[in-house]
Order: sequence, then structure tokens, then C-alpha cells
Amino acid sequence: MINYNNFENIIEKDGKLVYTNVGVSMMPLIRQRKDLIHIEKTNGRLKKYDVPLYKTKDGKYVLHRIIEVTDSGYVICGDNCVTKEYDITDKEIIGVLVGITRDGKYISVKDKRYLFYVHLWCDFIDLRIFILKSLRALKRLFRGNK
Repeated sequence: MINYNNFENIIEKDGKLVYTNVGVSMMPLIRQRKDLIHIEKTNGRLKKYDVPLYKTKDGKYVLHRIIEVTDSGYVICGDNCVTKEYDITDKEIIGVLVGITRDGKYISVKDKRYLFYVHLWCDFIDLRIFILKSLRALKRLFRGNK
């Protein structure tokens, strides 16, 4: 009997997982508690721009985008994050994003609009990180003057 207490078991049993996202690390693409994420079992090595679901050593589930493929694993960063994660291995990866349901409409990761977003958002990751850090610093500055 399969224990449905973790994502690994659900994906192993059903081959997929559909779940409401919790967290803001993949905004603006995936909105917290609004959008459904569709995860499927991986089939071999992942590619740049894929969005794996992986489990950290402390047991947390994370859904972030691959920004670089290395011989030993992946460099990963959330779309709304400013810190890159290094050395994520295939062993830690549970599944990969295949689509999103937003406002009742399914969007495949193969959709042209999705691919446009991915390239716009990720091909300039260092600029994006600079902008996000700058905006967050300005927000802290203005919040501190109230």
C-alpha cells in the first residue's frame, strides 16, 4: 500500500502530481495558493530551463528553475529569487514541471508564451537578480522611513 504522505509516493504511484503552489519563489509565473502545478516523473537528465521539484536534505520540497546543467548536477534558481543553488543532483529530484493551471486554463511548458517568458526571464538572469535586489533594497529603505 502506498503512503500518500509525501510527493515522492504520489508521483511513484500515479506518475504525476497536481498541487496548489505554496511559496513566492516562482512568481510571477506561479502565484502562491492560486495556480496549480503539474509535475510528472522525470525521464533522464533535465535541461536548462526545466523546473524540477526536489527535496532538500532537511526535507523541504522546492520547485525552482534550472539555469545551468553541470556534469555533477544543476545550478537552480527560483524565478523570484536572488540566490543560486548549486550542486542539486538527479538523486534529489522527484519530478519536473510539465504545466500550470492558471485561472482555469492549462499552460504547457511547451506553449510559445511560456517559452517566451522563460527566455525573457532567464536569459538575463544576472540583470534580473540585480533588479530584484535593487527593488528589495528600495522597499526596505522606504519602509524604514515611515
